[in-house]
Amino acid sequence: MISSRNWYHCWILVTSSLTEEILNIGTPQDGAETSRPREFYLWGAESVVERKGPGMAHRSCQEGTKKGTGKWTAISALEYGVPVTLIGEAVFARCLSSLKDERIQASKKLKGPQKFQFDGDKKSFLEDIRKALYASKIISYAQGFMLLRQAATEFGWTLNYGGIALMWRGGCIIRSVFLGKIKDAFDRNPELQNLLLDDFFKSAVENCQDSWRRAVSTGVQAGIPMPCFTTALSFYDGYRHEMLPASLIQAQRDYFGAHTYELLAKPGQFIHTNWTGHGGTVSSSSYNA
Repeated sequence: MISSRNWYHCWILVTSSLTEEILNIGTPQDGAETSRPREFYLWGAESVVERKGPGMAHRSCQEGTKKGTGKWTAISALEYGVPVTLIGEAVFARCLSSLKDERIQASKKLKGPQKFQFDGDKKSFLEDIRKALYASKIISYAQGFMLLRQAATEFGWTLNYGGIALMWRGGCIIRSVFLGKIKDAFDRNPELQNLLLDDFFKSAVENCQDSWRRAVSTGVQAGIPMPCFTTALSFYDGYRHEMLPASLIQAQRDYFGAHTYELLAKPGQFIHTNWTGHGGTVSSSSYNA
């Protein structure tokens, strides 16, 4: 739902318009998403077009509540060490939206970019937003199945991931067209480690990548909050890198807290370095929080 809000917010604020063009974003293409929240956004957008002014969605209270599955999922993700970043950002976006009084005060004092003037092609930009939404949704599902896989490992479960995908399609919220594609992916490879490694989803994200990056960069330049688009792209870029800068974090932790670090050349062996020359050789023991 927050991902859908990202494209809605980005389009309105960047282009300063809401016309019939935005309704095209709801037309599923290449197995793209359709869902109950998205149906509502399209209904809300259509009401704006018909009224030539703010529709019901745009006139409703701009404070989101925070309860239920998103919160529980974020807690479980932290508990099991799985980067379910989109759902986490979605929950935090609701938390931020609930700070309405503070945001009113902040809007009068905190400045963003200078007035942004969109001078690009609106039709092309709308397609960029559509692809950014599609790619972000794929990342969200990939993260969700990562959490399910880790939970199965923790509790010794044997899960039918394809069956779970089809079960969700009969639900009241998700009902995504490409849940069938998820089932197909797990039918092809029941041991699939991540949806992004399946040929269909790999190609889908690659096809969206340029548009995804343009939508995010345009939104950032315009000063528009897009927590799900940006965190999805960050996850994708992090997941596809063999090397990440965690080595610096480990060295820093050893420097200020003697937490030790592991050498690439000696896997499983943790050492402590006396970085300052007067810290001694005492190191802390490992622990699981």
